[in-house]
Amino acid sequence: MKYLPSLVLILTTVVPVHSGNWPQFRGPSYNGSTPEKGLPTQWSPTENIAWRAVLPGPSAATPAVWDNHVFVSSTDPDSNSLKALCFDRASGKLLWQREISTGINRDTRSDFASPSPTTDGNVVVFFYGNGDMAAFDFSGHQLWRRHIEKDYGEFAFFWTFSSSPLIFDGKLYLQVLQRDVPIEGRGLKDRKNRSYILAMKPETGETLWRSFRPSQAVAESREAFTTPVPFVHNGRRELLVAGGDDLSGHDLETGKELWRWGTWNPTRIGHWRLVPSPVANEDVILACAPKRDPIYAIRTGGVGRLDDSSIAWVSKDVRAVTSDVPTPAYYDGDFFVLSDVRKSLSRVEPKTGKVKWTIQTPGRSKYEASPLAGDGKIYLINFDGDVVIVDVAGGEILNNIAMGDAEDAPVRATVIAAQGHLFVRTNGTLFCIGRN
Repeated sequence: MKYLPSLVLILTTVVPVHSGNWPQFRGPSYNGSTPEKGLPTQWSPTENIAWRAVLPGPSAATPAVWDNHVFVSSTDPDSNSLKALCFDRASGKLLWQREISTGINRDTRSDFASPSPTTDGNVVVFFYGNGDMAAFDFSGHQLWRRHIEKDYGEFAFFWTFSSSPLIFDGKLYLQVLQRDVPIEGRGLKDRKNRSYILAMKPETGETLWRSFRPSQAVAESREAFTTPVPFVHNGRRELLVAGGDDLSGHDLETGKELWRWGTWNPTRIGHWRLVPSPVANEDVILACAPKRDPIYAIRTGGVGRLDDSSIAWVSKDVRAVTSDVPTPAYYDGDFFVLSDVRKSLSRVEPKTGKVKWTIQTPGRSKYEASPLAGDGKIYLINFDGDVVIVDVAGGEILNNIAMGDAEDAPVRATVIAAQGHLFVRTNGTLFCIGRN
């Protein structure tokens, strides 16, 4: 059994002492960056591969890695079930797998296994878009299980709900930002659906609190597929939440709303569902407007309802600096914004929004997986499973490596780094890249 190390709080970044792990969707610093060094730039599906493991089915979930364990959420089309899997990090051997429930999707664009697992080194928690949530110890023994829809009502989403859970500082968080009325029969029929943030005990699944989050958004704009992000700045600890036309900060102990900004959709456009999660540095918090709209940088330290004076900058060149799906990364003092709709990657200065460089992403395939930043490089992966490696300094493309098979598309899981290796997940295979 592994235990949670102490946490060092440095300005806005929360960095585990043992930084070789990747414990949740956006990594050890919650911003898509890794402190790993010596990450590879040369490999192929058969060369410089430590191991590969066959996966039972597709999923957009990012693996979670802690010491010698790799945790993966997956579908299994053969058995029409959702699976939780654990692999040995050194060898790729399947240590255990557990069937969570039957039924893998309800639409053709996504599946219930899209949320990424999260771990604190003691417990690993898997959540699925059908409401199932289960926790295991590292030996695969189930510690608890609950069904969020059964507890609090059916999710009211047009598409499949896919926010990832988060363990931070002894609490397990899950946000459900949804429509207030049923959509295609999904949602509460006898009263309004309410959006909420849920805090639980990771060891038992017991609810600590549920904080409701009101919204003035309409229709699909109430839906969010973002993941909450912990944020520490000038001694204030909060949870950043994006969705329902707003970006907000919440007290980690109670869920109380500390501040809220949302002047970007004054006419209440009804199709502004949000996918990219917040990302921050000591100066600003990025909120990505959907479709082909700009990115907004909101000044940190806000209190109460914020107006336009809290906006540090808005991306001017929306032909490049915009994101509909990928969450930007923060690394080497700058933001790295991957635009799936404009097919570009930009390095952006946090204080001013100045674009230091922009490149076009190669090929015709779409890039929806969020970027990984580390060791002077940016790692991207597109629907075809092509991994593109970009030099941080000048935006030069260092390599473009095909990792997917024809039947793999679309590949949506982010490339991650942990324990000296890269992990690339296509829909049929998990690759551990680098020499053991």
